[in-house]
Amino acid sequence: MSAAVMWASSGTAGKALFQAGMTPFELVQIRVTFSAVLLAITLGLFGRKFFRIRPRDIAYFALLGGVAMALVQLSYFLAISKIQVAAAILLEYLAPVIVAVYSMCFWNERVTTSKLFALFLAIAGCYLVAGGYNLKLLHMNRLGILWGFLAAISFASYTLLGERGMHRYRPWTVIFYAFLFASLSLNIIHKPFNYLQVSYNAGQWWCLLYIVTVGTILPFGLYFIGVNYIRSTRTMITATLEPISAAFMAFFLLGEVLEPLQIAGGLFVVAAIVLLQLQKEHDEMAPELIRQKEHAEH
Repeated sequence: MSAAVMWASSGTAGKALFQAGMTPFELVQIRVTFSAVLLAITLGLFGRKFFRIRPRDIAYFALLGGVAMALVQLSYFLAISKIQVAAAILLEYLAPVIVAVYSMCFWNERVTTSKLFALFLAIAGCYLVAGGYNLKLLHMNRLGILWGFLAAISFASYTLLGERGMHRYRPWTVIFYAFLFASLSLNIIHKPFNYLQVSYNAGQWWCLLYIVTVGTILPFGLYFIGVNYIRSTRTMITATLEPISAAFMAFFLLGEVLEPLQIAGGLFVVAAIVLLQLQKEHDEMAPELIRQKEHAEH
């Protein structure tokens, strides 16, 4: 939930940078490169053990960061550049469906009625908050829609790959190498470090610093810590709080009016998160209750 709120809070800063002339590609490059550098400095000072990985896992981190993370960052901003922000958010948050289906089919994650209902509530809530009922997706830029679908697929892949990596490493190790390989990838395929030749004013640098720290390093780290505790499906559904947070921040900070259906959508997402947490507590309590019953019978 903290990760979702932080991601949402960085949207305003990003929008201000776009209005000042920065391109989505430049922002994504700066976002992942500076994040990798700041994390390297922080871990070098306080936790060098987080740098240790097995040589055979380099290919895994290259896939996680250089492909999955780079794509999830780039495809989302490219979708925004082609279609409405609400539509891009709506398409990206099809990712929980992909994660849930994959986890249930290939990772033997238990299918429960409450989990499926929570998934439905979360997707329906995103649809309402993003104003999906006013969107004419079939008449929008087709390339933008394709970028939106790619954002959903890459976000789901990033989450699933990240959970796999945390079977062997701590969350901050996984997130550092994801940023490192994402920065290498994005600086190879586009003008490397071109943004260092551009003169930004003090306000723009503060926006960049906010996006890198509060909008990137902290939420991605917290997100993977969440995956480590509550698995991919639950974390993904909980992350649908991001568009809800963005809508309510716009209401309180920018004076944007929320329609009744948008408020209902927000309540749907909150209900989904509460339902998942109750289900998690039930799952954790069940084995203990069985042991107590067996002990009593004995």
